[in-house]
Amino acid sequence: MLLLGAIVSVSGGLGYALPAIIGLESLGVPSPGETALILAAVLASEGKLQIWLVIVIATASAIAGDNLGYLLGHKLGRRVLTAPGPMQARRTEVIDAGDRFFAKHGPKAVFIGRWIALVRFAVAWLAGIDHMPFRTFFVYNALGAITWATAYGLVGFYAGKAAADAITKYGVFAALALAAVIIAFVGWHVIRERRRKASTAAAAGSGAADADRREADAD
Repeated sequence: MLLLGAIVSVSGGLGYALPAIIGLESLGVPSPGETALILAAVLASEGKLQIWLVIVIATASAIAGDNLGYLLGHKLGRRVLTAPGPMQARRTEVIDAGDRFFAKHGPKAVFIGRWIALVRFAVAWLAGIDHMPFRTFFVYNALGAITWATAYGLVGFYAGKAAADAITKYGVFAALALAAVIIAFVGWHVIRERRRKASTAAAAGSGAADADRREADAD
């Protein structure tokens, strides 16, 4: 994947294919969607891509892949898993357990599953197989995709190659830690800027008051 990132960096437009890979992972095809998003964000930090477009493509790709995975699981998954054959009874028990789980924890599972690499490529299929209501799935899947793509995209953009190396090695925990650091830094910068403006405004107001007093004394 690092080699692919180096190749696409030669052509900026081709770099937008990186976040599109996420759709394959969301569909259930094992692929490095997480790393692809980070690499695209790093390219954006180098001025070769637009970060907002990287995030939009990643979000749309994740939602599209998950929805297709859900529909395939809903239409075909249960039929395949309950078909006559070896361990049919056991497979049926697993599906029944899945039905109970998604009835109770479905929204949380769909949202949190987007953030866990080993769960991400399967959760949409499982939601479809267990007949989770599509409207509920769509809403929580979209929320998960938007927040995940935004968080990873901004981390990759602001932390650059350090983020790519850390997340490739340590996964979601590195992303969350880096995101927390970035949020804290941005918050500190905003607060400092507001204080500076407030101090400037106060100084200007004091200066205006002094000028008014001098004019009044002159009169």
